[in-house]
Amino acid sequence: MKLFSAILWFAFLLTAANAAEVSSVYTDLDIDKHCVKVDGAAEGEGDWAQRVCQGFSGYPVILSYDDARESAFFGFPPAGGTLVWESFEGFNEIGPKIEWRVQADGDKRVAFATIHRWSVASPEDPDQKVEVLVVSKVAQLTDNAGCVVGLVLATGRADANETARKIADEQSREFSCGDERTLVGEPMPVFLRQQN
Repeated sequence: MKLFSAILWFAFLLTAANAAEVSSVYTDLDIDKHCVKVDGAAEGEGDWAQRVCQGFSGYPVILSYDDARESAFFGFPPAGGTLVWESFEGFNEIGPKIEWRVQADGDKRVAFATIHRWSVASPEDPDQKVEVLVVSKVAQLTDNAGCVVGLVLATGRADANETARKIADEQSREFSCGDERTLVGEPMPVFLRQQN
């Protein structure tokens, strides 16, 4: 219930504005400033938490944390608040900035995808980190379907941002959650999707 109260709080922030056909908008993700903790481990229950954070123009960002791994959901979750856990198998950490791909819809701007940089334990050496751009579909109020669409290995790849935008723009709107994701770059850390 606390999750949906926080979601509704962010939902009323949705605003209408003129925009170009497709553009990028950037938001900061500062857990201390932009997030509200809605659930978490009690003493002796481990180290897990769920937060609802401010995103672009009223779109919430839901962050789940468990055992040094994170999962991010962008947009409005389904009724009941049950989310699918999507994260790398190795230890990981999300970055502090989110790129939202935004399209004009009349006089409103609709965010249809995000690109978010993650730092992930390397599959070749767990003591080393690699950077991966995670492309996600943004869940709308009308469908509540949000999930990861593609992964682009950014470490050592000069065109990573451009590649991630291409995946976002060409695939995210028609992507069905649970379908095979687009993977660009090797070796790509193992990424898992599992129902909570």
